[in-house]
Amino acid sequence: MSLGDLPLVDQLLPIRPELQHQATYPAPLLYCPGCHLVQIGCIVDHRLLFPKHYPYTSGTTKILRDNFAQLADECVEFFQLTQKDLVVDIGCNDGTLLSNFKGRCRVAGITPEDMGELARQKGIPVVQSYLTPAAVKQILAEHGKAKVVTATNVFAHFEDVHEAVSLILDLLDEGGGFVSESGYVYPLLKELQYDSVHHEHLRYYSLSSLEFLLDLHGLVIVHAKEIPTHGGSIRVYACRSGDHKGFPSVKDLKARENKILDNLLQEFGPKVAAQKKSLRELLSNLKKEGRRIYGIGAPGRATTLIHFTGIDETILDCVLEVPQSHKINKFIPATRIPVLSEERLFKDPPDYALMLSWHIADELMPKIKAKGYRGDFIVPLPKVCVVKNVDLP
Repeated sequence: MSLGDLPLVDQLLPIRPELQHQATYPAPLLYCPGCHLVQIGCIVDHRLLFPKHYPYTSGTTKILRDNFAQLADECVEFFQLTQKDLVVDIGCNDGTLLSNFKGRCRVAGITPEDMGELARQKGIPVVQSYLTPAAVKQILAEHGKAKVVTATNVFAHFEDVHEAVSLILDLLDEGGGFVSESGYVYPLLKELQYDSVHHEHLRYYSLSSLEFLLDLHGLVIVHAKEIPTHGGSIRVYACRSGDHKGFPSVKDLKARENKILDNLLQEFGPKVAAQKKSLRELLSNLKKEGRRIYGIGAPGRATTLIHFTGIDETILDCVLEVPQSHKINKFIPATRIPVLSEERLFKDPPDYALMLSWHIADELMPKIKAKGYRGDFIVPLPKVCVVKNVDLP
């Protein structure tokens, strides 16, 4: 299926009165029956996707902070890490994950954006670079081989994924392991998460497609589990052949995929079209009644949903973010919808709040109610619904 043309979802321009042009790129979603990979059919230069001023910070949401704390605990136990061992995080961003390893082992990160400075302020050594041979050479020279290499929500971004895996193997010592977290195609299809599709997330992995890829490089998946981050992700532990005994989790997840994935792929396009129509009708009818609607949350997925469903500033007055967000006082990409501080939700409340961060709506809605919001919520996915009653925390 195609999601039409989408802008780069994290390139938000400052609010200005004059029109500002932003490029858009085709977003066809493709499936390979050979390796079972789902991928966007248009590759955008990574220097455009992830510039130095890239605004994302991984420590913003509680679900990610909790996830990274759990991942660190698992890795320490699984790989029996000591203070002499090194953990390298690819795309370390603000250092949220590596902070959980500090004091238990040595740490280092690689990330191209200026947010890496936040990690340095936490005492984490960072090479500011994309994953390149030069960056790997610098890590090896300064820190030696890694016992564990992690790549959380970045492994699906690499244009040349085979080069990326080779560089990860260069970083790993012989008994080490690679741990990745990527958007999982199963919840994407099952819950109609078309909004998680954008050019940053080039690939949407199943366990089968990850197994196909890593096997080409001599890596064996020994453990896999579903995790709740980003609307549903898959965490995979991979080691060189024979290094670690496999877990039943790999067999169990593959059995489920083999049973239902084909049907989900076939149903996805028609169901997404019906959901789009339902959301458009609800929002249009509310606006005809004179209702005001604010968006809540400006993750990358919000941009995809807004563009694919044809939402503009005549439907959404604004999108609100927490006061510390770097996205405030900017426009949602390629729109005139401003991103403002969530304080407006309480000072000038709307009738409805559209949960663009719907994947963490259960976490957000009680907090918003507790702060004083008295309107209703609209949850757009996986099924459009209006939520009137929310229990306070």
